[in-house]
Amino acid sequence: MNRTLPVVRLRVPTDEDAVAWHRVFDHPDVMEFHGGRSAELSVYEELTARQRRHDAELGFCLWTMLDEEDRVIGFTGAQPWPHAWGPAGEIEIGWRLGRDHWGRGYVTAAARMTLERVRAAGVRSVVAMVDARNRRSIAVTQRLGMRHETTYTTPRSERQGHCYRLEL
Repeated sequence: MNRTLPVVRLRVPTDEDAVAWHRVFDHPDVMEFHGGRSAELSVYEELTARQRRHDAELGFCLWTMLDEEDRVIGFTGAQPWPHAWGPAGEIEIGWRLGRDHWGRGYVTAAARMTLERVRAAGVRSVVAMVDARNRRSIAVTQRLGMRHETTYTTPRSERQGHCYRLEL
């Protein structure tokens, strides 16, 4: 299937985006593979601040994803892998999308833009860590041409996480 992807815009997260992310991700389906419940607003405040630093220092971050009407619908982008376990030292691409926007191609469109931006910033390869049960995100990695490299067991939840890689 080769459908036309939607228009999506990426921007460096603002202070206000912490509130928007908190609101748009407040759904059990969205959080199923991210701890199972909504995070506190303070988590998103810290995350958006960290992404602004990444953008300033690295030239990329987890960008706020906006739809055709400039509504915040999620994030996508890249950042250094933030944990001591897993693909330490790697640049991870990732995405999270509000439940009302699933199935429309937003993540694939935004992830492709992310790959262009990180390539332009000099990154030579990226990884994506995906819960082994998250069929939707696994499908995105496949659409991006990523290959399954290894499997990790996450320390806290003890779930299986697939690590996908793409050479840029």
